Amino acid sequence: MSQAAEDTLSSPAKWIVVLVVFAAAVGGYLRFGDSLSLDAIAAQEASLRDFHAVNPVLVHGAAFAAYVAVTGLSLPGAAVLTLVFGWYFGFFSALIMVSFASTTGASLSFLLSRYVLRAPIQERFGERLRVFNDALARDGAFYLFTLRLVPAVPFFVINLVMGLTPLTLSTYWWVSQLGMFPGTAVYVYAGATVPDLATLSANGVGGIVSPQLLLAFFLLGVFPLLVKFALRRFRSRPAEVSDRA
Repeated sequence: MSQAAEDTLSSPAKWIVVLVVFAAAVGGYLRFGDSLSLDAIAAQEASLRDFHAVNPVLVHGAAFAAYVAVTGLSLPGAAVLTLVFGWYFGFFSALIMVSFASTTGASLSFLLSRYVLRAPIQERFGERLRVFNDALARDGAFYLFTLRLVPAVPFFVINLVMGLTPLTLSTYWWVSQLGMFPGTAVYVYAGATVPDLATLSANGVGGIVSPQLLLAFFLLGVFPLLVKFALRRFRSRPAEVSDRA
């Protein structure tokens, strides 16, 4: 976006955007927050299945938009939606939908931070912004990739702070798409193994635990460590080559 466009958003129009986004977030949570609980969704299980069979295109479109809204506005419920989508749409269909919807929502949050919420984000996360900029200067986009793989920093913080870095939207998009994919696959798989939501609601996560699911979570935890090890080896290699020379 050009400097002129950014200056335009610094005018009172920016605050209109802020108020609209805030109202949408609060209104969405008050209106649909209870509907995102497992108990509420489980109670509508049969009707949801029937509606999907009759209106597949409408259901997929609405589900995609809902996930974008939840992640883009940093509303609670993304984890529950991921499990529910895995159960409702099946593994492969849900994996594609959630992967692209989560990246779209993250990019929306990224853009809101960069062009609308710059001042309050800098005030709230100024120290993290400095750390992020230093790490990006050192490691480039690979730093964002490791942040997506290792859930040490909440995703909504990554979205907001990265919006104030020099990172381009296109780089942010494809790196986030790749980095979030392993975790998305595990959570969608967990949802796809649910026989019905009533079982999950009654028994909790323990009701869907299986050796395959435990293995998936183990691999999800080990993979970031392997990436970190590879990165350290990559950094040390130029020094080793220089010493030998």
